[in-house]
Amino acid sequence: MSREVLGIGVIGLGWMGRLHTRSYKALTEHYPELDVQIRLVNICDPIEANRAFAVESLGFERAVEDYHDLLADPEVDIVSICSPNYLHREIALATAEAGKPFWIEKPMGVSAEQSKDIAVAAQNAGVVTCVGFNYRHVPAIEKARELVRAGRLGRITNMRCWLLADYAASPQGPLTWRYDRKLAGAGIVGDLMSHGADLVQYVCGRISSVSALTDTFIIERPVPTKAGIGHSGWEVSDQRGSVGNEDYVAMMVRLDNGAVGTLESSRVSVGPRAEYALEVYGTAGSLRWNFERMNELEVCCGFENEFQGYTRVMAGPDFPSFSLFQPGAGVSMGFDDLKTVEAAQFIQSVATGRQLAPSAADGWAAAEVDEATVLSATDGQWHDVARVTGQTTHDTV
Repeated sequence: MSREVLGIGVIGLGWMGRLHTRSYKALTEHYPELDVQIRLVNICDPIEANRAFAVESLGFERAVEDYHDLLADPEVDIVSICSPNYLHREIALATAEAGKPFWIEKPMGVSAEQSKDIAVAAQNAGVVTCVGFNYRHVPAIEKARELVRAGRLGRITNMRCWLLADYAASPQGPLTWRYDRKLAGAGIVGDLMSHGADLVQYVCGRISSVSALTDTFIIERPVPTKAGIGHSGWEVSDQRGSVGNEDYVAMMVRLDNGAVGTLESSRVSVGPRAEYALEVYGTAGSLRWNFERMNELEVCCGFENEFQGYTRVMAGPDFPSFSLFQPGAGVSMGFDDLKTVEAAQFIQSVATGRQLAPSAADGWAAAEVDEATVLSATDGQWHDVARVTGQTTHDTV
């Protein structure tokens, strides 16, 4: 019995484009039940060396410089959009018009308006989508969501979420497109806090209003002379330019269900490498998770135990998706595995026509939280978060 063949097209071969490629390749091993054969058909990248690497080392059949040529390729069935933020809207709209399902990285554009355009275009075209909210796929986060949604913590009263990183902590880090408001939109708000917004909404419920402040701590950076991959490999000159967006954000939030919380994020913290954490508190218990120990979940259920406090639980086969990657607790999953889970959800969504992966509506919802955050930081007022249309999977229990 022949397996369905899906032709893959990837637009942008930076760090994330390479990770998407590895994730597609990993599906055969980790998700054989998908009964899908992945064919790496076409890659698009403006850099000649990246195109050559894609064909010679990654196994793509061909490579093009213009994404329109990739979208016109009849053998490309689904598309990964891994370009810089400022190209997301035009590429996503063209992909939807071509009728091809797409997996796009967050933030979906440089503003909530652009994210809305993408989500609405996908809805109108009837194409399945996937957005790169990979941290929600951590088995410990999935288990946390199960506990919250099952009422094991009682009524949720408050939460804390923080995403502290050091990838931009050095003042000698290059002035890439990420620091240009026209090209990236907001800074840390769109880059990391969009993940925080999605985590809170996925586990706890919809964020309804925001009060925020932001700041930029490193106001100038050296102009690059050679592009790198992701955050590494760049070369810089002696010339310096101004940073156009924020390094830091702090937020207070209210949720539709009455819970409240605080969120914080920084790209210039000295010490934390990738301390992305979520704490959820309820009337009958609480839980804590930290990406730097991503395979652990701390849980406290009830307050009348002889030994009151947290139980540290290692993710294992009874946690969602874990047994597809590792045989038992204590053998850890890694970051790349989360993208493989995401790729599988995308392929399942395409195969069934049901939106199982994080959707473009989810991406738009996070962008509206970001938008309210930027507005609040500008005028110092509370701002309501606009509601979105379409299916948001964080509402699905």
